[in-house]
This record gives sequence, structure tokens and C-alpha cells, in this order.
Amino acid sequence: MENIRLDTSVQYLKGVGPKMYELLNKLGIYSVKDLIEYYPRAYEDRTRLVKIDEFEKDKSVLFIATVVRPVTVAHARGKKIISTVVTDESGRLAFLTWFNQVYIKDKLKEGMSYLFYGKVSSVSPSRATLESCSIYDVMQLDKIQGLYPIYSLTAGVTQNYLFKLITNLIIDNGILLKDIFETEFRKKYGLAEINYAVRNIHFPKDFSMVETARNRIIFEELFLFQLALLHMRDNNLEYVKTNIYKDLDCSEFLKIIPFELTNAQKKVVEQIKDDLSKNVVMNRLVQGDVGSGKTMVAAIAMYLAVKNGYQAALMAPTTILANQHFLELSGYFEKLNIKVEIITSSTTKKQKEKIIERLKNNEIDILIGTHSIIEDNIEFNNLGLVVTDEQHRFGVKQRMKLSNKGKIVDTLVMTATPIPRSLAIVLYGDLDLSVIDELPPGRKPVDTFVVNDSYNQRVYNFLRKNIDEGRQVYVVCPLVEENEELDLNSVEKLYEEYKKEFKEYNVAILHGKMKNKEKDEIMQDFKANNINILISTTVIEVGISVPNATVMVIENADRFGLAALHQLRGRVGRGSAASYCILKSNNKSAIARERLDIMRKSNDGFLIAKKDLELRGPGDFFGIRQSGMPEFKLANLLTDVKVLERTQQAVRDIIEQDKELNLEKNKKIKEALYEKYGEQLQNIVG
Repeated sequence: MENIRLDTSVQYLKGVGPKMYELLNKLGIYSVKDLIEYYPRAYEDRTRLVKIDEFEKDKSVLFIATVVRPVTVAHARGKKIISTVVTDESGRLAFLTWFNQVYIKDKLKEGMSYLFYGKVSSVSPSRATLESCSIYDVMQLDKIQGLYPIYSLTAGVTQNYLFKLITNLIIDNGILLKDIFETEFRKKYGLAEINYAVRNIHFPKDFSMVETARNRIIFEELFLFQLALLHMRDNNLEYVKTNIYKDLDCSEFLKIIPFELTNAQKKVVEQIKDDLSKNVVMNRLVQGDVGSGKTMVAAIAMYLAVKNGYQAALMAPTTILANQHFLELSGYFEKLNIKVEIITSSTTKKQKEKIIERLKNNEIDILIGTHSIIEDNIEFNNLGLVVTDEQHRFGVKQRMKLSNKGKIVDTLVMTATPIPRSLAIVLYGDLDLSVIDELPPGRKPVDTFVVNDSYNQRVYNFLRKNIDEGRQVYVVCPLVEENEELDLNSVEKLYEEYKKEFKEYNVAILHGKMKNKEKDEIMQDFKANNINILISTTVIEVGISVPNATVMVIENADRFGLAALHQLRGRVGRGSAASYCILKSNNKSAIARERLDIMRKSNDGFLIAKKDLELRGPGDFFGIRQSGMPEFKLANLLTDVKVLERTQQAVRDIIEQDKELNLEKNKKIKEALYEKYGEQLQNIVG
């Protein structure tokens, strides 16, 4: 067809009828541009000619061989089996078979040589066996030898079909993409021209060409993404602030806490001080493993805010956690005459009215609470700092709503979800990143064991031993009610079993369907050691700290992500006593065993998160698309970290020169940015 453009629908291409158009749509291919940018997921290596005596089992090989026996057709189990024997100058034989391809009998002639490509299914001293080899004329060697792209498919679309469509566009019709980068920019960052990259991603001669092409395409994807994040950040925040902190001495606060900060905590405190001393709004994420001391770092930031004449707010995702923060922090702040209050869903209307009045009159320095503190009727006199705990449980709009309760507000975000740096950049793109990568002295690693139901009695005996020594136990499972179809132990079923098994102890139940007041009472009873065994759902994943709890039993552990298991395990090991985590699973699959074995071997949250991402992928890791992560065509945020870092620098360089991208050399970049991320940018701006 004539006048093919990048925005032309693929339904108008030769060989694409209504049915194929629907199938291509399933692959996300609607336009000519989509088809050109449908990149291979892997390659068949046909670069090397192999002799038959070099064949290895399960390896794909390209070889030239002579047919030494007539082609035969046999019938077995309703199939037609076509077979022959070939040899080459190595003197070894290869037995070749095809199924239901009778035309091969006429295609192969005894005594003639052919070019074959296929996978070796077996190798013995006398011969090798291959099934369903592709057959070519020997004269086609130059054309066939090389790397062959392998595309992700859907039923009804073949590799050959996609390859022909793409070849027709790029090679036969010479369709070109617009290069958004000028020659000078490409030279600076060592990037290939975009159409050179496209040709060599689809039709490479060797892997060095693939690498060059991938580098260019991945760079552009991550560059535009970083640029979009920066624009979102610019539009979200008022950068210039007047509340520059003059007094950054926190020695008075450090004197009243009964321990010394770790080096990692000290480093993050210095980063926060540096932020607060500038005329730019602080927007920092403090990421640290369970028990690394993030709350104390946040407390120092709040202390500095109050010392400099501002109010601070701390928002936690659950009433339990808000209460825990209040109990811990108010004890310290009262010694310094800093007034702290708490508002949650449990706060009575009368109490709330009094707190709101005192807050407006600047009689409260720090307000702690759940999302209740972002309600419209809650007004601050001079809010200067907002701390949010477990950021991924709040939407960006919730965080912004709290920040907007002050004129120009510094923001500190805490999370115990261990995320590799590259993904933290994606999830929290509008935040600077600090990492507390050190646990306080005295924190012992939790011994972890993986068992199945055959160990039940031994597990029960172990729990009794710990309880008799004065310790407490958590038992966690995925569901609230029994689901026979999934064969998972529910909280209610387990509660009945444990009450029956442990009649001599106090067993309680906790789950998300309970009222907040009831949940709070149970957790306070557990903290007070009035409950020996707490049967719970993951509602305790982000919960109160109980140093006396030393054993965590997780039922159907294979049903949880590794990051969630690590968070749950973090509920124990908070005191000086040895602590244990018992992962129960009857799943015999290799992947399930591998995942649980990672937990058994490591207490490193960052390593566990990385493994979890490798095994499950970012979409599942963060929940059903809750992260709003972009779909990249080639880039992989786990493996392309170095490219990501290069693009960050490139984006900073370009924004310093031309923040609005109005220079002629940047206009194509601006067009590409709004073509790809226009909707998200509009939502943020709007």
C-alpha cells in the first residue's frame, strides 16, 4: 500500500485482515509504529555452523548435511511420522523426524545436501536425534546465518508472520521513526541513531549489534520516563520556601533517648538537616528494613521543626500503628515540653473538637493520626513538616492533601518495604531517597524454618516451650474465612484448632473485618502479655511492636510474596531473646521451594525484595497495578539500573539548560514526552 505512516492502522497492511487485526490488538499492536516498536524478547543464534559430532543435547544447531537414506512415512497414534538419516564430513549420523509434514518426502532427495536448523533432542555414541528441523537450500546460507528474532505471541499469530510484517515495513518500505535526539546529544551519551537501532533490534547479524540497539532504545524509554517524573514533581511542589531552618542542633533530643543512633541513622539525619537548611522544599523518602530505626529519624525531624517554630504531623496507615507512634514519641517529647496529640477513628467527637481548637491556636506542636488528620475540618496554625509512614499505603493525593494544610511544607516519607533503588525511583519518583541499611546493635537475625503439615506436633511442642519461658506467639494465615477450593487455613478455622490444642493458654483472634476499637483492644492485650497466641491475618504486617513475641508461624507461606513474608517476620526479633519464624507450606513445586528457601537463608530485606522481583515481576510485587508503573517495551528496571542512572544525569543536564523544553533542539523530546505521558502529566497539572 502507498502512503504508510507511523499512525496508519495495521489493519490496512498487506496480509492483515479483520481477524489478524484483532489478534495483533491482543499484542498491543494497533498502528504501524506499534508494530515497528514490537521488539523481540530473545534471539535464536544461527551464527555458527556446527558439525554433527559437535551436537549437544537440548541445543539448537545450524548444520549442513547430506541425506543418506530415503525419506519414509510411518503412522503412529494418529500421526504421520516422516523420517530420514543425514550425515556430514564428521562421519556421524543424525536421525531427523517431522510430524504430519508429508511434503518433506518430496522436498528431500537422497544424496543431496541441505541446510538444517533444529533442536537436538538426544545424543548417543552412534547418532543424534532432532525433531521438526527447518530445511533450507545450501545456497541460502548467507541469508539464513545470523540471529533470528523471537517475539512474544498470541494464539493464531506465528513468528514467521510477525517477522514478515515487520520486514515489509522496515526493509521493503523503509518506514522510519523520528529520532528525538540531536546528533550532538547522541554523541555525548554514546547512542545510536534510532532507525539504526530499530533495524538492528529486529535484524541483527551479531549480539554486539543487539547490545548497541537495545542500549539506544532502553535509554530513550527511561529518559522520557525520568523526564515525566521531573515534570510531575515540578508541578506538584512549590520549590522555593521561606521556612529555612536556622537551628539544626538536635543534641538535646539525643540526650533523652536511651541508645545511640546507628551510623546509618546519623547519615540520614544529616541528609534531612541539609534539606531543611535549604530554600527548597524537602521531599524525602526514608527507606529502611523492619526495625532499622526510621521512626527515631522522623522524630528528630519533627523535633527540629518544632524547635524552629513550626508544627509537625505524622500520618500512619492504621490506628494500631498511630497509637504505637503516639505512645513511643509522646514519652520523649513530653520531657522536652513539646505537646503531642493523636486523632484516629477512635477519637470521640468532643475530644476531636478540643484538639482541633488547640491545633489552630498553636497549643499542639505535633499531631499524630491516621488518614483522619487530612479531614477538611482539621486546621494547623503553622504546619511546617509532614511525616507519612508506609507511603505505599497512601495515594499521592492523600499525601499532598496533608501537605497542603500548610503554606509551604517539608515532607518526610518512611517505608519498611525494601525496594531496590531503581524501583524506588519509579515508585517514589517525586522524592529524594535515603536508605537506613543498618540494624541497631543487639538486634538478632530471626532463625527461619520451612516445614509442612507433617511437622505439626513438633511445631506445637516448640510453641509450648517458648510460651512456658514467658514468650508470645503470632500465627498468620491468608484468609479470614475457610475456602475449601483453595485449601487454605483460615483464621477462624486455625483459631478453633489452636484453642483446642492449647487449652492451657490464652488464644485470641485478629482480622481486618473486626471494628477498629476491637482490634486495638486485642493488640493492647497482646502487648501487655495477656494473650499467649495471636491468630491473625496480615493485619499485623504493619502493627504494634511487641518485643516479647518471639515466634511467628505463617500458614500457607507459599501464598505470600517474599516481601510480605519478610515484613511479617519482622514482627518478631524485636527484643533481646532469640526469635524464630516457621514457614508452613505443603506446596511441592520447585518455584515455591526456591522462594521459601530464600527466606530461610536470608534476613536481608533488600536481597529478599530483589529475589521477589526477579521471581514474580514488578506488577505482582506491588499488587495489581497499584503502583501505576509504566509498561516499557524493552527497559527492565532490575537489570537496566546503569542506563537508568545515565538517563537521570541526561535529564538533569537538559532541564538545567531548558526547563520548559522550548529550544529548537528539544522540541522533538517535548513532543515525544507528551505523546507518551501527556495524560499523566495533565492529571498532575490539572
